[in-house]
Amino acid sequence: MDSEGILLGMGNPLLDISAVIDQDFLNKYDIKPNNAILAEEKHVSMYDEMTSKFSVEYIAGGATQNSIRVAQWMLQIPGATSYMGSIGKDKYGEEMKKNAKDAGVNVHYYEDESPTGTCAVCVLDGERSLVANLSAANCYKVDHLKRPENWALVEKAKYYYIAGFFLTVSPESIQLVAEHAAAKNKVFSMNLSAPFICEFFKDQQEKVLPYMDFVFGNETEARTFSRVHGWETDNVEEIALKISQWPKASGTHKRITVITQGADPVVVAEDGKVKLFPVIPLPKEKLVDTNGAGDAFVGGFLAQLVQGKPIEDCVKAGCYASNVIIQRSGCTYPEKPNFE
Repeated sequence: MDSEGILLGMGNPLLDISAVIDQDFLNKYDIKPNNAILAEEKHVSMYDEMTSKFSVEYIAGGATQNSIRVAQWMLQIPGATSYMGSIGKDKYGEEMKKNAKDAGVNVHYYEDESPTGTCAVCVLDGERSLVANLSAANCYKVDHLKRPENWALVEKAKYYYIAGFFLTVSPESIQLVAEHAAAKNKVFSMNLSAPFICEFFKDQQEKVLPYMDFVFGNETEARTFSRVHGWETDNVEEIALKISQWPKASGTHKRITVITQGADPVVVAEDGKVKLFPVIPLPKEKLVDTNGAGDAFVGGFLAQLVQGKPIEDCVKAGCYASNVIIQRSGCTYPEKPNFE
């Protein structure tokens, strides 16, 4: 396969500021375990307090960028993946560029005057909770996407992945890519990403749903999606099925919904049927943190998908990648994958 730039991601590049914190810290800033939210006024002092009180690590992150980096790592083919998003002209932005380059991802960042976005990763008992301060990431404009050198990445790619978080930034950019994918029979995928996206960006999400060939998410997001749409079911299998049967903009690909449930089996809905795939069990003492677990799952999944592998292989690779990532701090991985 001609794999150069086969997979393109777009999203919010964020520098993760990760620390193991305590329950008091979560209470003080009203942070719920295993959630993902955007920073509000009350969170402003949190970043400084984290860095002064706890031992922090800085890791290049952002949901889509994590998935693309993991896909790149799994593929081990330089330049197979590309990525667009907005960073600041500062040391965090430089760090991001270096990190992406080392990972072998072809990044075309838009560089804004605002500071590079950050994400506080609060880890307690291995569970992560995210508070994102988008800053420069929030400044991505569709004009950047339309520049010939950037649109060329869109034309070259055959698979697209965008986390739902990007709906808060540039729905216009998402729509352009989605329509291109539908017109050219390419594969477009998105992630539900967070309960607040399903809830407060429902209209934006619904507008692009018909274009999604793959919908990823976790059980909490799926249940929120169901509630917001008045489906009156908490059953993840039923919800996955209903999402897969949502009307499509193009008939080339059927929609497949893939919902992860932590240590419980992965739910895959396609063709009116649901399949369950067990995940790789991990003893509690080996869990470092769940930061990037869902992103890594998608990255592993996409790495097989772009090679035309069957869904069960994609799920297996997703489970492998997330298993590797939860045994390390943040979305990081060893030099070479060991996936058969």
